Amino acid sequence: MNTGAYVGEHEPTTRLRPRAWTELLLVLGLFLAYKAGRLAVDGRVSAAFDDARLVWSLERALRLPDEAAVQHLLLSADALVRAANVFYAVVHFPATIAFLIFMYWFRPEHYIRFRRILAWLTAIGLLVHFTFPLAPPRMLSGLGMIDTAAVYGPSVYGPPQTDTMSNQYAAMPSLHVGWAIVMAAGLIHATSSRWRWLWLAHPILTMLVVAGTANHYWLDGVIAGIIVGVLLMMTSRHQHPSPRVPLQVQRTIASNKRTAQGTKTT
Repeated sequence: MNTGAYVGEHEPTTRLRPRAWTELLLVLGLFLAYKAGRLAVDGRVSAAFDDARLVWSLERALRLPDEAAVQHLLLSADALVRAANVFYAVVHFPATIAFLIFMYWFRPEHYIRFRRILAWLTAIGLLVHFTFPLAPPRMLSGLGMIDTAAVYGPSVYGPPQTDTMSNQYAAMPSLHVGWAIVMAAGLIHATSSRWRWLWLAHPILTMLVVAGTANHYWLDGVIAGIIVGVLLMMTSRHQHPSPRVPLQVQRTIASNKRTAQGTKTT
């Protein structure tokens, strides 16, 4: 029976897979830095609104689609807009954790690379949040957009003036989109199914959701994608994955070698 395992995924993978407790601490530290870093760069409200008007004008100059068009599509049905709000509120962190667990346990030869990409993306994102605070579209009047989470629920944010749990002026780059791109890239790179390219639906859906719910501009996702692309290229030179020969084939080869050796001995 073909177990779906591959060469290098038994004893050799124990050398590729870092210790679980150290990885747990590292990943926990990543998420805490994400939350603490967003809070640390909060408070530059005036600059955030100036930057928002700049980004909106730049998008129109580049003839990018209006984010309001996506929102109007979501608003065509209450169930659709509520589903988008739930996706924004619920999927981001659990999906990333599930991705890291999958890569750690089943694709350890690729795990460290993509964990590092997530860490670097988050660090760069926090730096951009600090240097370029950006109010999301839901905060700008005159755009023809509403805060869908506040109107239809569920909402993960309170009023910006009293919300001490998050920095709502950290729209650029969109880490929702960036992390989704890393997940798709990792799963496409580390798996061999002909259906693996469907993972691209995750960052595409994420981009549509964050734009349609008025939490991000298109450029927030574009910049996140550029950062991920650069990180993928920078880390590719250090990636030397082991050949993915099915374990069943490995056992057959080993059995044939033992049979051949037995024949020579007799």
